[in-house]
Amino acid sequence: MSPAAARTADVVVIGAGIAGASAAFALARAGLRVVLLERESQPAYHTTGRSAALFIKCYGNATVRRLTVDSEPFYREPPAGFAEVPLLTPRGFMFVARGDQLAKLHEEIAFARRFVPAVRRLEADEARALVPLLRPGYAAAAMLDPEARDLDVAAIMGGYLRGLRAAGGELLCNAEVTALRREERGWRVASRAGEFATPVVVDAAGAWADAVAGLAGLSPLGLVPRRRTAFLVDPPDGVEVGRWPLVADVEEQFYIKPDAGRILCSPADETPSPPCDAAPEELDVAIAVERIQRAFDLPVRHIRHRWAGLRTFATDDTPVLGFDPRAEGFFWLAGQGGYGIQTAPAMAALAAAAIAGTGGTADAGLLEALDPARLLRDR
Repeated sequence: MSPAAARTADVVVIGAGIAGASAAFALARAGLRVVLLERESQPAYHTTGRSAALFIKCYGNATVRRLTVDSEPFYREPPAGFAEVPLLTPRGFMFVARGDQLAKLHEEIAFARRFVPAVRRLEADEARALVPLLRPGYAAAAMLDPEARDLDVAAIMGGYLRGLRAAGGELLCNAEVTALRREERGWRVASRAGEFATPVVVDAAGAWADAVAGLAGLSPLGLVPRRRTAFLVDPPDGVEVGRWPLVADVEEQFYIKPDAGRILCSPADETPSPPCDAAPEELDVAIAVERIQRAFDLPVRHIRHRWAGLRTFATDDTPVLGFDPRAEGFFWLAGQGGYGIQTAPAMAALAAAAIAGTGGTADAGLLEALDPARLLRDR
C-alpha cells in the first residue's frame, strides 16, 4: 500500500449489493461516516439484481424465517421518503406435491405455520383453480402461503442508496478492494478508488466474501457460491398469468413465477461455483424445461431471456453476521444465500446495533446462530 494519506471513515463497507447497501444505510443513519465500495460499475450488479424478488416468511431455515419476519415492518412502512411506491405487493406462494411427496408437504406445512399461521393445505383441484396450467394428476396436494409478496428490488435499492447519501454516506463504484492491512488504529483499505483508514471493515462482498477476508489475512469461513439459473418464456396464447402465485416443487426441483406478462422459470439449481459473473448453462435450462413441462401444460417455444446468479451459503445455510474473533474490527455480513433481500432490514439493524450500538438488545440465540465464530469451531 502507498504511504500517502488515506481518507478516513468510521466504517468501510465492501460490496454494494443488498447486504452492503442496507447496512451502509443503517450505519449512516446511526451517525457514522460510511464509505460503501463496489467493485463493479453499478451497485446490485450480481445476485441482488438477478433475484426472483419474492418475500416469503416460510422460506429458509428457522433463523432465516425469523429474520424475514423481523424485516416485514420495514418493508411495509419504510422511513419517510424511502420510496414512492409500495415495496411489497400481493403475490402468494404455493408448494405443489406429487403423491410420493405428501410426507414432505405435511412437514413443510407444519413448519410454515410457525411463522405464517394463514398457511393452508390445498387439494389438487384447488391448486389447479389457482394455476390452471397445472397438469391434471400431477399434484396430489399443495401448500398455499397467501402472505407472500413481490419485492420491488429497484425501489428498495434506490431507497437504501438515497438514504445513505442523505445521511452523509458515500457510494464509490469501480472501487474493487485490492488490499487490507491492519494498522495500530484500525484498517487500511486499498481500492481502485483510493485508500481509506477506518476502525471497522464490513465484508458484504457476497460470493467474494471469503476472498475479501483473505486480503485481510484471514482464512475462509467456507462460504460457497451456488449458481441459480432463470429464464423467461411466454404463456400460452390467451392465458393470463398475472394473478398466479409463485409455484414451486415441494422438494425445490423447479419454480415458476409471473413476471410482467411472462413466466419466470427456474430449475432451482444450486451448483457450486467460483465467484464470477455467473452465466446460465444450457443443461440447466434444459433440465428446467423438462421438469416444468412435466408439471404444467406450458409449451416452451422460445426462451425470451436467460440469466444466472450466485447465491452464497455457509455450511449450515444460515447467514453470517458479526465481528471476526481473529481480527479486531473485521465484520462479516455474508452468506445470505437466496434470502438476502427478504432479510436485509433485520440484518442491517443487527449490524448497526453491533457496530454503532444502536437499537435494543438483540436476542442472544439469534446472534449466536449468525456469529461467524460458529464456523471456526472444530477446525
